[in-house]
Amino acid sequence: MKERPRLTRRGLGQAAAAGAALIGAPLPLRHAFAQSGPANLKVALLLPTSGIQALIGQACRRGADVANDVMADMKLPVRLEIVNYDTESKPDVARTQAEKAIDAGAHVLAGAFDSGQTIAIAQVAEQRGVPLIVNIAAAPQITEQGYKFVVRNFPTAPMLITGALALHKEIFKVSGTTPKTAVLMSVNDTFGTAMINGIKALFPRLDMPYELVDTISYDPAAKDLAVEVAKAKATKAEMLMPVSRLNDAKLLVQEMVKQRWEPMAVMNPGAPGLYEQDFLKSMGKYGDFMISNVPWLDPKSAMTQALEKRHLAKYPNDQLDLNGGFTFEAMLIAAQAWMTAKSTKPGDLMEALRKTKIDQHVMIGGPIQFDAKGQNVNIKASAVENLKRKPTVVMPLESAAAPLVFPMPGWNDKRRT
Repeated sequence: MKERPRLTRRGLGQAAAAGAALIGAPLPLRHAFAQSGPANLKVALLLPTSGIQALIGQACRRGADVANDVMADMKLPVRLEIVNYDTESKPDVARTQAEKAIDAGAHVLAGAFDSGQTIAIAQVAEQRGVPLIVNIAAAPQITEQGYKFVVRNFPTAPMLITGALALHKEIFKVSGTTPKTAVLMSVNDTFGTAMINGIKALFPRLDMPYELVDTISYDPAAKDLAVEVAKAKATKAEMLMPVSRLNDAKLLVQEMVKQRWEPMAVMNPGAPGLYEQDFLKSMGKYGDFMISNVPWLDPKSAMTQALEKRHLAKYPNDQLDLNGGFTFEAMLIAAQAWMTAKSTKPGDLMEALRKTKIDQHVMIGGPIQFDAKGQNVNIKASAVENLKRKPTVVMPLESAAAPLVFPMPGWNDKRRT
C-alpha cells in the first residue's frame, strides 16, 4: 500500500533548509514560484469580513492570503484556490454563503471564527456532503452533533476553560500573588453562553484558589457597558475575567478607566478581544498588561517564522495573531488532505482528514489530528500578555518570549507609557 505523505519534523526540516534561499529571494520571484501551476483544490473561506466582527474576520483572512506562499517556501507540492465569502457576521448569511460556495464548486469549506455562524455552515456541509474545516469556533455542539463532514482545529469551550484556569494557577505560582475573588463578564452570544455554562460546570471541579463572586452577561452589540462595569466594580473582585469580542472589549476597558476600577488583573478564561490589533491600537497604554489565556503561535516553530515573514511582507501594518494562525492552519489541513487523497472527491477528502497527522505547524501544541468526533485535542493554551502594545507569550515558559508582569499595574502607573 502506498504510504501517504505527512508533514513530519524531519521532512519539514529538509523542506525549510531547501526553501531557505527561496525565503530570502526577492518577493516577485517567490510569488511566481508559489503561484505557478494550476490549483489542486478549491477552498471556500467563509469569514465575517463585514459587520460587527469584521476586523477579526479580516485578520483571519490575512492568514489564508499568504498560505500558498508559505507552503511554497516549505516546498509542499500543493496549491490551493482560495475563494473568499463574507458571512457579514450573521448566521443566516453564513448559511446562504456556504450554499453558494458549494454550488460554485468548492471542494472544501473553511471558517468561520464565530460559533453561531460556524454551526450554520456545518449544517450545510453535512447536508451537502462537503468537508468543513473549522478554523476558530469553540461551541461544543459543533463536534457533538455526530457530523461526518466536520473537523475542528480549535479548542472547545471546555478545553479553553480548562487550559486557561490551569494557567491561572501557574501565573499565581510564578508571580507569588493570588487574587481571592473574581468576577466574570461575558457576551451572551453562542460562544459566550457556552463559556459561561462551561465555567459554571468546571469551576467547582478545578479547585481554583479564588471565589467567583458574580457572573454578568451583556449583548455583544452593546454600545455602552457603564452599568455592567459599575456592577462588577461593586463586587470588589480582585480579578476581572472577560469573555469578550473586540468592540465590547474596548467599551469594557474604557469604562473601567472612566470609573477608576483597578483590579489586580484582567485575565480572560480563553476568549478573543484583549489581544486584537484594533483593541491595542485604540486602548494605547490602557491595553497593556492584560492577559489572554488562549492558543497562540509558537514563536520557535520554523513554519511560524515563515508565516511571520510572509505576513509582514504582505501586511506590514497588521498584526499576526491566533486569528491568522488558525486560519493558515485550516489551509494547511486542506492541503494535507489533498496530498493524502490526491483527489477532490468529498468522500476521499474526508477520509484523508480523518487520518490527518501534521507534526509541524504554527500553533503551540502537539500534532494536528482529529478524534472520532472530528476534534483536535492536542492544542495547548498559552498565557499571552499585552506588553508594549504587542501580545506576547509569557507561558508556557518553554515558548515564552518575555517575562510575566503580574499583578497588573494601575492605570496611571509609570510602567504604562
